[in-house]
Amino acid sequence: MLRIAGIVSGNWAALASVLYLLIIVLAALFGPSLMPGDPLALSADIMLPPGGAHWLGTDDLGRDVLTQLVYGTRVSLVVGGVAAVTATLLGTAVGSVAGFAGGLLDTAIMRLAEFFQVIPGFILAVVIVTFVGPGPTRVVAVIALLAWPQTARVARGEVLRLAHAEFVDALRCIGLAEWRILFAEVIPNALGPVIAVGTLIVGYAILLESSLSFLGLYDPSVVSWGRMLSAGQQFLFTAWWLSVFPGLAILLTVLSLNLLGDTLSDALDPRRMAGRTGT
Repeated sequence: MLRIAGIVSGNWAALASVLYLLIIVLAALFGPSLMPGDPLALSADIMLPPGGAHWLGTDDLGRDVLTQLVYGTRVSLVVGGVAAVTATLLGTAVGSVAGFAGGLLDTAIMRLAEFFQVIPGFILAVVIVTFVGPGPTRVVAVIALLAWPQTARVARGEVLRLAHAEFVDALRCIGLAEWRILFAEVIPNALGPVIAVGTLIVGYAILLESSLSFLGLYDPSVVSWGRMLSAGQQFLFTAWWLSVFPGLAILLTVLSLNLLGDTLSDALDPRRMAGRTGT
């Protein structure tokens, strides 16, 4: 933790990303309480530009853009976070077992992971959601299904690196079962790079959820950034604020998560850590 804090504090881009993510997390947690009411409630204040009582303006139905943006923050973070955690847990388990077992099981799992990676993820997500129907649970499941190969490959590589380490051989010598060595010793020591990849998956999940919402493949009764962006595209030249603000929210959130993921990758990469220790 101290190493991560040191790297973040010494990198202005990483520090700005952490501060921005902290702001949107606080907005997701406390924003709806500070802005009670229905974000989809209609009013007579139609297409008002930013300013006055409506800081970010209103849309063609008189709905406050700032209120929708705050409520959409919770949707994006919950979908992105749950999908990333699910994909990370699934990928870590599958990749670790593949790397530790080796042989035909390893080959089969890695070929399956490559199959998901070579297929365009967005197109596959659109096809699946179109068939199974929109909804938060289904979208999370689809995103996790598409993202698990990333963590699986990283987890497999780390497990392969640790499978014949000295402390693992010592545990085998004292008669510890292989499955206990894997889950109690190897996987915990392989989690650093996996966590960094998991952070990147949150950004990928938010972007994919926004894209599906933009196409209308999400619950229409739920406010989301992608849905706001879709509704505002027809007013791009007459009411720019309807598209610019949700677009900026998506851009800055995904960019911040990617920068944070790169920072965690530098801090938790065992090879770089060993290099710094050796110098």
